This record gives sequence, structure tokens and C-alpha cells, in this order.
Amino acid sequence: MYTGLLAHVRKFISLTSEEEILLSGFFQHRKVAKKENLLQAGDPCKHNYFVLKGCLRLFFIDEKGVEQTTQFAIENWWMNDYMAFMNQHPANFYIQAVETTELLSISFNEQEELFKALPAMERYFRLVYQKAAAAAQIRAKYQHTFSKEEQYLNFSRSFPDFVQRVPQYLLASYLGFTPEYLSEIRKKNIS
Repeated sequence: MYTGLLAHVRKFISLTSEEEILLSGFFQHRKVAKKENLLQAGDPCKHNYFVLKGCLRLFFIDEKGVEQTTQFAIENWWMNDYMAFMNQHPANFYIQAVETTELLSISFNEQEELFKALPAMERYFRLVYQKAAAAAQIRAKYQHTFSKEEQYLNFSRSFPDFVQRVPQYLLASYLGFTPEYLSEIRKKNIS
């Protein structure tokens, strides 16, 4: 169960076998059903989630009542409303399972205790968050410099797993399209 997390941690830092055993004690294993919400906007963001198997999405509901997906997480990816989690404020986003998902969760207080017990984990999380911030910067650049079709083509080349696994209407929401427009782009590029 914790092998996925340990393998991910090992990509960034080294822990002794004793530290790895200690690490697993800070996480709770959880399975969530497809379309189950782990977080609702306005609720406290109490947990950070690591996906073992499945897919999560982060989204908000705009002033017109339309869901706008801003992030996905598949195996070996982290997800939470980072600002709300870090400041322990009410969430601005929802987190929902796109498919039945198996995950590990760690509460804010447990994470703080983890950092005291295993200081190297602060480095791990810093490196993970830096990587996520860099990806967000690239995404923002693509949104401003690529046409909508180029955005889709780049995304489908970079993340083919998402294109296969995520329903088209959620992928369209993430890319800022209507599902109909995404369907037109896909048809154009298949023929």
C-alpha cells in the first residue's frame, strides 16, 4: 500500500529503512468512489492526498454555476487546495474522484509532526511543490501562447493517460473549452 509513496519519496530524497517505516505511520489509507467529493469549497482543507490508484480533480464553480477543472492527479501525484491547506483556511476548491480512487491522506497536523520526526520530508515536499509550481507556470504560458487546438495537442502528447482516462467534458473544462469544441478538435486531428 505504501510502496507507491515510498518509491515517489525515493525519487527526491533518501530515507533509512527505519525512517521509511516511521513515514508510513503518518498516513491513512482510503478508497473513494467515483464522483465522491473529498473537499467542498468553504470547508476546511484538512488533508493532503497522494493518489495510489485512480484519478482526482480539483475544480471550482464559477459565477455562472459552471464547474472549472484546474488540476488532475493520477497515480503518484499529490492534490489539495494548497493555499487553504497551508493557511488552514476554508477551501476555494472542490476535490472529487474522477474514478474509483485509492489514496493516502495526511492531515495538516500529522504533516507538521512528520516534518519534526523526519526533517528530510520537508525537503521532499518542497521539491514536489517546486515541480508543481513549474508545471503551473508552463501551463499558464501555453494558455497565453498556444491556440486552443495547440493546447489540446500538446496536452494529449504530454499526458496521453489523461486523454484516455478522463471524460471528455472534464478534459474540456480543464483546457477551457466546451465539450463540443473539444470534440471538433479531436475529429479534425483523427481524420
